[in-house]
Amino acid sequence: MACAVAIAGAVAAAFVTPLGDHLMKGLLDEPTCPGEACEGKSPQIRGCGEDARTYKPDVENPALLQLRYSENCQAVWARVERGSPGDLVTAEAAGGTERSAQIEYGDDKFTSMVSVGDGGFRVTACAVPMAGGESTYERYCIHATEATAWR
Repeated sequence: MACAVAIAGAVAAAFVTPLGDHLMKGLLDEPTCPGEACEGKSPQIRGCGEDARTYKPDVENPALLQLRYSENCQAVWARVERGSPGDLVTAEAAGGTERSAQIEYGDDKFTSMVSVGDGGFRVTACAVPMAGGESTYERYCIHATEATAWR
């Protein structure tokens, strides 16, 4: 009995120390979906942002549109950083599903994930201003593949 109490105490101590925090963070941040299981899910909730790389053109990108790609989750999603309420952001894989999200407040929004599988893919993200809204940019899109210079 004393041995069981000692072991339980050691395990509990591990979770309330910095090492325990690190272990728990690692457990909680692991992607909870691969490939098709990520389709339509939130990259934040599923832990897919942890390994995600970004493609964001540096020029002619008025809404700071970006594509995010998680190799572990085999999925992409789009994000707009400088939009206005009512603007849309979309992400679509060639031959796959299109996901969109509308800015409700603030100036940024990301889509849910689009599965790209474990291999070659081509994806498109678009920023679409709301007609009559505050944004001054016109609809524009960016394209990427698995060979894109993701950062």
